[in-house]
Amino acid sequence: MTRSLSILGSTGSIGRNVLDVVRQQPGRFKVTGLAAGRNIALLREQVLTWQPRLVAVNDGALAAELAAGLPGGWAAKIVVGNDGNERVATLADADMVVSAIVGSAGLLPTLAAIRAGKDVALANKETMVMAGSLVMDEVRRRKVRLLPIDSEHSAVAQALEAGRKEDVARIILTASGGPCRDLTAEKLWDVTPEQALAHPNWDMGRKISIDSATLMNKGLEVIEARWLFDVEIDRIDVLIHPQSIVHSLVEYVDGSVMAQLGVPDMRVPIAFALSCPERVAIGLPRLQLHECGNLHFFKPDLFRFPSLALAYHVCRMGGTMPAVMNAANEIAVDAFLNGTIRFPEIPRVVEETVKRVLRKEADDVETILASDREARAVSASIVSAAADRGAAAKQNNQA
Repeated sequence: MTRSLSILGSTGSIGRNVLDVVRQQPGRFKVTGLAAGRNIALLREQVLTWQPRLVAVNDGALAAELAAGLPGGWAAKIVVGNDGNERVATLADADMVVSAIVGSAGLLPTLAAIRAGKDVALANKETMVMAGSLVMDEVRRRKVRLLPIDSEHSAVAQALEAGRKEDVARIILTASGGPCRDLTAEKLWDVTPEQALAHPNWDMGRKISIDSATLMNKGLEVIEARWLFDVEIDRIDVLIHPQSIVHSLVEYVDGSVMAQLGVPDMRVPIAFALSCPERVAIGLPRLQLHECGNLHFFKPDLFRFPSLALAYHVCRMGGTMPAVMNAANEIAVDAFLNGTIRFPEIPRVVEETVKRVLRKEADDVETILASDREARAVSASIVSAAADRGAAAKQNNQA
C-alpha cells in the first residue's frame, strides 16, 4: 500500500533526507504536499521531480518566483505563509505529515495535521517543547500516531519495545557534545560561527548545529522526551557519547539497559518513522562494531554548557516557560550567527529572558504564542544591550 506524504520543511536537511528515503522506495511512498522556506531553486527541483498537489512558501514574492520557473498551471497550486503550511499539513489525501520546519514555526501546522487526523513523523522538537501537553492530548483525542524522527527519540521508541512502560526506570539520551565539547570555558569566547557549525558526526541545519554546540539541542530533546514518552523529567538523563554510535538507551527496573546502535545518519530514524512497524533497506553502510573501537560516555559539563541545566529548570517550572526559553534561544542563536553576540552569551541571553518573562499556564495555543512573542521582544533587547557593551569594550581596548 502506498503511503502519501506531506513534507513540511522539504528543502532543509531533514526534508532532503526524507525525499532520499522516498526515492529509494519506489511505489511505497507518494509525495502529495511540500512546504519550504526561501530555497526556491531547490524547491523547484523537488516540485518537478515529485509533482505534489500543493506547495507552500513563505510569501507572495517567493510564490511568484517559484511559479515563474514552473510550467503553466502551477501558480494555482502554490500557497503562502502559515496558512499555506497548514493547508499542506491537512491535505485530504496525505496519510502522514513529516514535520521538519525548524523552530517555533512548526507548532501550528503540526497541530493542524494532528487535528486533521494525520499521523505525524516529527523532527520539529520545538513543537513538543512549546506545547507538549496540548500536542499529546490531541494525539490521544484524534487517535493518530506521533513518530519521532530525532535519532535519540527514535532510539528510545525502539528500546521501549523491549519491555513494559511501567517497568522503565529511566531514559538516557546521548549527545555527541558537538564541535566545542573539548574547549575550555575561556576558549569558548573565541568560538566562531564557522567552528560551531562544523559538527563532527551529523549533517544538520545551521540552527540545530549551533544548538548542538551549546547543548541546548539536548535540553530541548529532554523536554520533548518528557512528553513523547510520558516520563518524569527526573528520570531522563543525558550522557556525552562522542562517537554517536549508541543513539539512546532505556534502563528498566531490573537493571537491564536496552540501547539502539547504528551509523550516524538521519536516514535511519527517518526510514523507521515513515515505514513503522516495517523496516526498509535504505542502502547505508552497516555498523561494523569491530571497527568502532572503544565507546566512551561522559557526564555533561554544566558549567561550560549551562543550556542543558536551564532546560531541566524550565521543564520543572512548566507552563509557558519552555516556550519562553525556546523563543529566546532562537533569537540568541540568530544573533550569534550574525556576529552580534559571542558563543557563551547565547545561554546568558536565554537565562536572562527566562528570569524576566512571567510564567503563565499553557492552557491553550494562544497563550503559548503570546509568551513566545514576549520572550522574543525581551531577548532581542538583551541581545542589543550585550552588543552595545561589546562594542564599547572593543573601543576601550583600541583606545
